[in-house]
Amino acid sequence: MPELPEVETVVRDLRGPLVGRRIRSVTTSPHPLRRKWDQSWETQLVGARVCEVRRRGKWIIVALDRGRFLVFHLGMSGQITVTTSTHPAANHTHLVFALDRGKEQLRFRDIRRFGSATLFKDEQALGDFFDECKLGPEPFDLDAAYWRARLAGARRSLKAVLLDQRVVAGVGNIYADESLFEAKLHPATLACALNRTAAERLRNAIATVLDRAIHLRGSTIRNYVGGSGLKGGYQDQFRVYGRTGERCPRCRTPIERVRLAGRSTHYCPKCQRR
Repeated sequence: MPELPEVETVVRDLRGPLVGRRIRSVTTSPHPLRRKWDQSWETQLVGARVCEVRRRGKWIIVALDRGRFLVFHLGMSGQITVTTSTHPAANHTHLVFALDRGKEQLRFRDIRRFGSATLFKDEQALGDFFDECKLGPEPFDLDAAYWRARLAGARRSLKAVLLDQRVVAGVGNIYADESLFEAKLHPATLACALNRTAAERLRNAIATVLDRAIHLRGSTIRNYVGGSGLKGGYQDQFRVYGRTGERCPRCRTPIERVRLAGRSTHYCPKCQRR
């Protein structure tokens, strides 16, 4: 599933080709996505101009000049790209937004159809949606006192806490493993057991790892591509994720894998002692 670095890469790729453009028409496939597309949204979208493209957690927010917001979630295999209308549409393309005079299109493709596209009528509706999701703060905006309090009150593993979008938004399985390695913390350690120093080390590690991944356009494991259609490069820099049995880049101890919070979890048993 695309995580924060992948979504941020898509957002940055889309800003140039999208901002200032008007939606000429909307075409949908007969196959439903995770959230049902409302046909009445099409008449509301036609003629709307794109004012801004931004991210919140793993959501892509396209702000329109009529005060409305088109919000995408990539799910597990979603792809959003801007391309010429003459370029053949790939299989599993479920939404096509023609831009300006129709020579270019914004396309949403999703093989597994766990992604979604939703139109919100105004800022209040958008805010209510994120309030309902109980989305936590962005990893780059984690207040130190807030972070220590959330860890101190959690009798769960660090891995489980990092995956909880209500605690911190945007971090998923890949970057949870990589952040814990960066911070030299065992993923099964109870969050409430961390002292102030370790909590701060983890807070900084999350931002460091995400910054590295964004710089390399995220990680392409299976289907992910950025908004320009290019793949990510951070998968070539993984230190523990997906490297079971390989040597730790720090101490050469073989990387191990366990299952935590329902997800495969990778760590170095020497660098990340419990």
